[in-house]
Amino acid sequence: MSYIKAGQDANGEDIKLHYTDQGQGKPVVLIHGWPQNHEAWTYQLGELPKHGLRVIAYTRRGFGNSSKPFEGYNYDTLADDLKVVLDTLDLQDVTLVGFSMGGGEVARYMSRHGGARVAKVAFVSAVTPFLLKTDDNPDGVPQPVFDDIQANIAKDRFDFLQSFGKDFYGVGVLSKPVSQAVLDWSFGMASLGSHQATVACAHAFAETDFRPDLATINVPALVIHGDEDKTVPIKNSGARMTEHLKQANYLVYEGAPHGLFITNKDQLNRDLLAFVAGS
Repeated sequence: MSYIKAGQDANGEDIKLHYTDQGQGKPVVLIHGWPQNHEAWTYQLGELPKHGLRVIAYTRRGFGNSSKPFEGYNYDTLADDLKVVLDTLDLQDVTLVGFSMGGGEVARYMSRHGGARVAKVAFVSAVTPFLLKTDDNPDGVPQPVFDDIQANIAKDRFDFLQSFGKDFYGVGVLSKPVSQAVLDWSFGMASLGSHQATVACAHAFAETDFRPDLATINVPALVIHGDEDKTVPIKNSGARMTEHLKQANYLVYEGAPHGLFITNKDQLNRDLLAFVAGS
């Protein structure tokens, strides 16, 4: 396994981020969502490097095989971890692709680190611009929705993760867009996360306002969202992104749920390849 050191925890232990690096060419960095790890990008890692791209995917702290410190799950720290990845691998002219929670890391990195090393950004089913309903964000998600998530994690995190996975992929009584094997695979990834990371990151993506971060982005941007996303509803996220991005191409995937990197993998791969290539 390959790891990148991202500082130390409060006890002086090294924090290591598990990553994979595939192919040669223009660099693309894939940032996974909550509560999975970088292996969620399996169909992108298996396809994008075939087209002259160097594709890097890493697991954020607290999840998968990365280190699991008790602290550091705010977006400033997570953006700093992303910077360490780009700096350590000395990547230039990067396309950042953030899925769900990972879209927040993209936005915060661009503002906090001035977009260093980055040529383009893509937001896929992202939590940006701001999920929580507040006085100045009246169309956001009400606080009780996030309170229920935290309560269910506290009650039985593993039962929550199994139920969450069904909504994630749009599985219902009549809708079976993915197999039971995919649900089991996703649950396995999610269950590897630490309890603290799962809880703290849920607070982070629910409560962080990325509108100021998005206003700093001056590179070409791609926004992709499914109109049947029940996890991060399109009206709270994708549909509002072009209000905040100066150069954004907005693609709506009809009938797609949150986990469209699986359900719409071929479509997503085509769109990412076209975006990186410049069309």
